[in-house]
Amino acid sequence: MTTRHPDIILPASILDTDLYKFTMQQAILHHFPKAVAKYRFKNRDKDKGRYFTKTCYEKFKTAVAHFAEVVASEAELEWLHKAAPYFTQDYLNYLRSYRFKPEQVNISFVPVADSAEYGDIEIEAEGPWVETILWEVPLMATLSENWFLTVDTDWTYDGQAELAYEKGTKLLQAGCTFSEFGTRRRRSFKAHDIVMDGLIRATKDYSGPAKLSGTSNVHLAMKYGVNPVGTIAHEWFMGIAALRGYENCNGLALDLWEQVYPGSLLMALTDTFSTEAFYKDFVKDTERARRWKALRQDSGDPYVYAPRAKEVYTSLGIDYKEKMIIFSDALNMEKALGLKKQCDELGFPCSFGIGTWLTNDFKKASSGGKEKSPALNMVIKLSEVNGKPCVKISDEVMKNTGDLSEVRKAKETFGLPV
Repeated sequence: MTTRHPDIILPASILDTDLYKFTMQQAILHHFPKAVAKYRFKNRDKDKGRYFTKTCYEKFKTAVAHFAEVVASEAELEWLHKAAPYFTQDYLNYLRSYRFKPEQVNISFVPVADSAEYGDIEIEAEGPWVETILWEVPLMATLSENWFLTVDTDWTYDGQAELAYEKGTKLLQAGCTFSEFGTRRRRSFKAHDIVMDGLIRATKDYSGPAKLSGTSNVHLAMKYGVNPVGTIAHEWFMGIAALRGYENCNGLALDLWEQVYPGSLLMALTDTFSTEAFYKDFVKDTERARRWKALRQDSGDPYVYAPRAKEVYTSLGIDYKEKMIIFSDALNMEKALGLKKQCDELGFPCSFGIGTWLTNDFKKASSGGKEKSPALNMVIKLSEVNGKPCVKISDEVMKNTGDLSEVRKAKETFGLPV
């Protein structure tokens, strides 16, 4: 439930975010209720000269000031209780009382040289980890929508419904089971809603074994009657490494998660400190590896992932054909179909979490549909917990985040090249 204001972009609902924000929030509430966290924004497009305008900044800042009006309704909580039974009543009560605190977010505008209108935006969110964890996704979605309404306006919604239907149909006909993961970098809420409607229509017109398994956006899952999808993100591993040290942090993160979600939501994200570092902990406990249902690939060369996972499971005496790989890194049709073909040849079940390619795939209107209108390349990452720096190493050097000296320390601990 969100109070509406003309010309102010706000989340459609407190559920208008990714499911794993709520699952991680419950885990933090359980294990680290007093931890204090800091998040920082990074505009990865700055080097390409894609800057914000002062108008975009002002509209974004005004929107954030109204976030406290975004609260959970009783109907939403009732639906969430049924759709996600792993949420405890204590957590749902916490979410009922949760309010965004705009004072936790500091937003500033940094003009580029010789320009009063264009510049970069700096964003920091700081406060209790259990509270600030919900800022990331709606901040990015709101900033993206403001950008495409005030800075890059050379686009229209024409053809988006047909495009979403076509993509969904082709994925399903190719045997790809997939979820929609595109909240944070969507062009707008309207674009996101159009995409979900198109995917639902494609699913209804398809009768094979593949399926749309759901959406990470909890609000749209409720609206369209599909599963909310998601488990765990990099920040869980990053925060635990900061709090407990890098040694065995991947294994500890899995164990702490399993204490909150025994028997459910056991899908491991492997690349926070590189997938090879993850496997060093993963293979130490065969029974734990047997309990966890899936691995998620989110950086690096996706075509080396399934063969390597097969090796790891085989070394533990686990039948990899009973596990699942979820691919979620910058997917498009070509990549999804190529990875599906490889996994089919290996006999390795797979599925796909597809984001920006679904919710922000537009052409410049002035080009007659020939030139791409690219999404913003931006991130908000956990940067500190209890004053200790958080880093992400990833399987792709361009995705490394955090203090460089701390990244070096982590790499040395994990035995990675520095």
